[in-house]
Amino acid sequence: MVVNSLFRDKNFILASGSPRRKQLFTMMGLNYIVDVPLTDESFSLERQPNEIAQDLAKEKGEVIRNKHNEGIVVAADTIVVIDNEILGKPVDRADAYSLLTRLSGREHEVITGVYLNSLDKQQEINFTETTKVVFKNLSDEEKYGYIDTGHPMDKAGAYGIQDISAVFVKKIDGCFYNVVGFPVAAFYQQCLRLFAMKQGTK
Repeated sequence: MVVNSLFRDKNFILASGSPRRKQLFTMMGLNYIVDVPLTDESFSLERQPNEIAQDLAKEKGEVIRNKHNEGIVVAADTIVVIDNEILGKPVDRADAYSLLTRLSGREHEVITGVYLNSLDKQQEINFTETTKVVFKNLSDEEKYGYIDTGHPMDKAGAYGIQDISAVFVKKIDGCFYNVVGFPVAAFYQQCLRLFAMKQGTK
């Protein structure tokens, strides 16, 4: 059940195949369907990470926007950043070990770009949310033990805070769900802003 009646008659189109984002949409009690966009997710390293996350989300959302006539399109892209470098998904066990070693004992940022488009109002909002995460110092046993679970292999930065790697987190500053893959509190506030907009106005 949604906490705000303004959401009850809204139909969302989640432009993502992420099981974690689907779980969060269900948790929020939203009426939604899933339509997964086909994009290459390539980006220029010359831009700032928050701009990259925002643009990738918008690119996904625009692909889906062109396929529907009504509803609210929601797209997102989450990246993990350390030393201003974006960490991708590991390509193999050695790469997962290398990524976890970089995160060990240090602070990194998780940035999610979110794109909202109300097809009925012809209005869109594009924003980012940043959460800072500090890992404890990881032993080789912990790194390999986590890699053996298989969890790191499909996740940016080689970890998912919603699984057993939560024990690696020493400190978190910001939205927990942003690290999972979708900033639910910021999304809620931006939806209220979108609902208040008049058709065709900024």
